[in-house]
Amino acid sequence: MNATAAVAAAVVPAAGRGERLGPGAPKALRELGGVPLLVHAVRALTRSRAVGLVVVAAPADGVAEVVALLDSHGLEGKDIRVVAGGATRQESVRLGLAAIPAEVGIVLVHDAARPLVPVEVVDAVASAVRAGAEAVVPAVPLADTVKRVEPVAGGPEPVLDTPDRATLRAVQTPQGFRRETLAGVHAKALAEETAQDGAGLPPVTDDAGLVERFGGRVVVVPGHEEAFKVTRPLDLVLAEAVLARRRAADAY
Repeated sequence: MNATAAVAAAVVPAAGRGERLGPGAPKALRELGGVPLLVHAVRALTRSRAVGLVVVAAPADGVAEVVALLDSHGLEGKDIRVVAGGATRQESVRLGLAAIPAEVGIVLVHDAARPLVPVEVVDAVASAVRAGAEAVVPAVPLADTVKRVEPVAGGPEPVLDTPDRATLRAVQTPQGFRRETLAGVHAKALAEETAQDGAGLPPVTDDAGLVERFGGRVVVVPGHEEAFKVTRPLDLVLAEAVLARRRAADAY
């Protein structure tokens, strides 16, 4: 892998509404410590010397707003591009990927709702791809016992079994990929959706899941407890506490 190909680009899909955080602005634009989640997430990526470009997939009607937002928070000197995202996360990643120069060989995909990911996690993911992995996810062991159930709407759900917790991991982002691997699985997924009109396809909630669906190999590197996803109001409270601790320690 040549020097240009070894420098990663990152895609940040940020076109979703994030309704579980309640009504208001899109989730990526909700504030944490007075700064939008998206700005925190992009800043975390730009702190890594492994990342040379960040592409943000913004709401289609909010590209100019996101450009101005990033510029107003001191990110105008970074190599950041903002493109119109799609109706789904998968489409937004695909559109972001299309904006990355062809010579870039490593692509990371990071959730805007994971604003506090430490730089060492970003570095570890990019390093694992550079070392030869085709798909890499950061993950942490589970603290809770997990039950697999038979879903029942509005009633008690029968337990089917209890997986061995030692074999389970909670997956985070950024996830890292060889460029050709990520582009290939997205192309296959799009062709599959077109052929079946989207019907009957099992849900995939991350890009590593697409790699798995089409027979690729995904490996795990250690994640970090502070790289959690801000999805519900309680997550935002926890994120505020983590941010306040970092600022008190001059670590942010």
